[in-house]
Amino acid sequence: MTSPVRIGIIGGGGIAGAHLNGYKAAGDAVRITAIADAFEKTLAQRVEETGAKGYSDFAELVKDPEVDAVDICLPHHLHRDAIVAAAEAGKHILCEKPLCLTPEEARDVRDAVQKAGVTLMCAHNQLFMPAVAKAKEIIDSGALGTVYEVRTTDSFYNNFDPANMGWRAKAATSGGGEYIDTGYHPTYLLMHLSGGGRPEKVFSMMSTHRLDFMEGEDSAQVLVRFDNGSVGQLVTSWAYQAAPGTDRFSVVGEKGSLSSDGTTLRVKLHAEDTEQVFEHEEVDTFAAEIADFLECLTTGKRPLNTEDEGIAVLGIILAAYESARTGTLADVPEV
Repeated sequence: MTSPVRIGIIGGGGIAGAHLNGYKAAGDAVRITAIADAFEKTLAQRVEETGAKGYSDFAELVKDPEVDAVDICLPHHLHRDAIVAAAEAGKHILCEKPLCLTPEEARDVRDAVQKAGVTLMCAHNQLFMPAVAKAKEIIDSGALGTVYEVRTTDSFYNNFDPANMGWRAKAATSGGGEYIDTGYHPTYLLMHLSGGGRPEKVFSMMSTHRLDFMEGEDSAQVLVRFDNGSVGQLVTSWAYQAAPGTDRFSVVGEKGSLSSDGTTLRVKLHAEDTEQVFEHEEVDTFAAEIADFLECLTTGKRPLNTEDEGIAVLGIILAAYESARTGTLADVPEV
């Protein structure tokens, strides 16, 4: 595919704003040629902002010959239908998290994308934090040896007004509660830093500490066993801020460890007396993610996370909900 890549935005709500800023940062490499939203006011605002052609139905947008790829920014329960429609129309896809909501939807997504031969990139924006990229480089180099343990944390104090929670407050449209929403980020990060492991077993505890107007949980603690022997542990919440000094992520291996608050990365190897410290500036991870998506489309490079990783992350989440329901260890479902 040649530049500029022509993008159709599917869903003009809040998260679309962060994506549109990312496309502005990409400059001449991209053009927003179409946008779809079911709400007339939202659609009108985004059309005025972008100058793109407006559609009230994404099923019509994906047929537009002036669209090379779509960026799906819809509520969770609409992801599967939009992905399948786009794939069947031959459009490449960037999809906000989560990929979809059930194993059946995951099979539909995988089959549609693979049959069409299009590129699907999961919008796992935190993988584009410089500290995460450096940590992955160190792990993949073998400097830590075999990975034993990974920990991730993503918690903040959520003061959402119940009247403004909309589809996020309903399990049928969200897919659960906080865990499948904000908790999705530390889940894909956990897998990304696990030393190449694939998730097998999950144990979890879900809690509602404060946001009792939601149908789903507002907090989760999750343990994951990967097939390479590594064990992951994550904490995520909308009920409380993480305690001061809490690592955003950490990894322990046979030869040493690393940890980060999200910007500073500290690496301590057993064979070295001193700790290595890497300082990173904060970046717009949405802009970095979009730049990488455009590069994948124009060079043929594989995205960091395709539907394959998206399905594996969904498997962890579904197993965590099953574990919380039964109080027992759960298998990651096969797709």
